[in-house]
Amino acid sequence: MADAAQPVRFGIQTPQQHISWLEMLSLWQEADTLGFDTAWVFDHFLPIFSDPTGPCLEGWTALAALAMATKNVRLGVMVTGNTYRQPAVLAKMATTVDIISRGRLILGIGAGWFELEHREYGMPFPRVAERLARLDEALEVIKRLWTEERSTFTGRYYQLNEAVFNPKPMQRPHPPILVGAGGERVALGIVARHAQMWNSFGTPDVFRHKIARLAEHCQRLGRNPATIEKSVLLSAPFPFNEARQRIEEYVAVGVTHLIFSVSSSTDRQLLRRFAQEIFPAFRER
Repeated sequence: MADAAQPVRFGIQTPQQHISWLEMLSLWQEADTLGFDTAWVFDHFLPIFSDPTGPCLEGWTALAALAMATKNVRLGVMVTGNTYRQPAVLAKMATTVDIISRGRLILGIGAGWFELEHREYGMPFPRVAERLARLDEALEVIKRLWTEERSTFTGRYYQLNEAVFNPKPMQRPHPPILVGAGGERVALGIVARHAQMWNSFGTPDVFRHKIARLAEHCQRLGRNPATIEKSVLLSAPFPFNEARQRIEEYVAVGVTHLIFSVSSSTDRQLLRRFAQEIFPAFRER
């Protein structure tokens, strides 16, 4: 069963592709009003799983504007591609959004995977082993910058030399870190080392297996796996007559944060009904 220390939470992800800014702004403001716990953009420069020549806004700059347009929802990028930015630059961007949002940022980050946009924009796209090693180093760099007065780090891919980093994030010791990862041998080890939250895809059975592997990594590092919130990214809310059962199945294996990817075509009335009927069933336990 889910660890009692982790409440059940609900979020939306709004990929900023094939959607106008005003449509996305309206969707976020309604989600904020409805009481969703989290809201996320994505980190791509070309549309994914669709026509790659279509419109796609940049995620972090959109997130800063959305932070100003909302009041309560925790927010982030699901997930930032580590290959797109130096970690010190990302740390500064994330700190700025944390301050703008008055402490509502979650840093979502992953190794990067969409080869097409790397190729089209001339960005290196290393093999997966190197991308994972870079992610591990980047998270160490970001955490040091967030928590140390001066930071020195000599890694294989990234370096800091008595680096000053001010201002610090509003959240202390730093904003929660969510790592998006699925690989059991290396990637879940990165989650265990660095993250307060973990996101992946799959059925409840897939999560049951991966949560057990994550627990093994935590045990090796001397960490309690219950301190890591487990989340799943799903398509827009299930048919309503089966929503509660599906959520129960995830919660039963330890997934306590359910995030639905939605678009401008998503039925707003369904989102309203979901908030009115499903949220109380899980939040009032």
